[in-house]
Amino acid sequence: MSNWRDNLRSIEPYVPGEQPDFSDMVKLNTNENPYPPSPKVRQVLKEFNSDTLKLYPDPSSHLLADAIAKHYGIGTNQVFTGVGSDDVLAIAFMTFFNSEKPILFPDITYSFYDVWAKLFDIPYKRPELDADFNIKAEDYYCDNGGIVIANPNAPTGISQSEEFLKDIIEHNRDVVVIIDEAYIDFCGNSALNLIQCYDNVLIVQTYSKSRSLAGMRIGYAMGNAELIKAMDDVRFSFNSYPMTRLSVEIGKAAIEDTDYYKETIKKIIETREWTKKELKRLGFTFGNSDTNFIFATHSCVNASYIFGKLKEKHIFVRYFNSPRIDNYLRISIGTQEEMKYFIDELEKILSK
Repeated sequence: MSNWRDNLRSIEPYVPGEQPDFSDMVKLNTNENPYPPSPKVRQVLKEFNSDTLKLYPDPSSHLLADAIAKHYGIGTNQVFTGVGSDDVLAIAFMTFFNSEKPILFPDITYSFYDVWAKLFDIPYKRPELDADFNIKAEDYYCDNGGIVIANPNAPTGISQSEEFLKDIIEHNRDVVVIIDEAYIDFCGNSALNLIQCYDNVLIVQTYSKSRSLAGMRIGYAMGNAELIKAMDDVRFSFNSYPMTRLSVEIGKAAIEDTDYYKETIKKIIETREWTKKELKRLGFTFGNSDTNFIFATHSCVNASYIFGKLKEKHIFVRYFNSPRIDNYLRISIGTQEEMKYFIDELEKILSK
């Protein structure tokens, strides 16, 4: 009898949000941007020369890295690009977390972190957030092999100040501190300037949220040139051509269209604040979300019940059946029209 199964790597994978396909659905479960990408992206698609796809892309994606560097006022050698921020983060884990000491990240945060740690055999600890889902800085003053902080955090939506992050960095000068800023554009308080002050800080961002390009998979990291080179060395050890020619051109066009980016961010923030008021009116409580979603619990009605009833209406939100958060719903911000419909249907569910 074959024993090949004895050598399988067994790991519990990350579970992404459901991807339903109904013509009448309201999809508020994966924090996608409800608005289309920049018109400049459509222009790239229209003019793209498909004949070039017979050739390998530029291994360093310089066209995209240059555009990102110019946008943020940093050097191209301070930019690393990858296939979504998940790819970027996975390579960062492989590159920087190789000691026998555990890395640290909160108990309630992006649930891919512990998956990568297990996959790459990285020891880790998850200090508990406080009762209000805030990070306790003193939990990160101990000996460790590295730190990962999502800011704003997911799924809670809560952000920490730059001074708070600096305090943690000052206590951890001998390890790499990764600040995952997937949702930073919705609160505007990036810690990017810290990479000029500290050589051990890596900032990770994505096109999937504020740039409306979740389907294109573009992510990037910013840090000092030595950190970026180390990540490039690891990446080129197993994949020399990570970014497609099309994704590079689209990424460049999207980040250069600042006016469109600001316009869509403004609309999402306005709808988010309107939704907060409506949810409070309906009896929900939540932290002050600085993202494109709200992490809320109802005072009387169970989250799993609301989740199921909304799903019957083809309204999809995210429910986490996990300790401490199993009575919360994560509600992505859609268009104003979608959120009005969501609130109307939610009110009907709660009145029964």
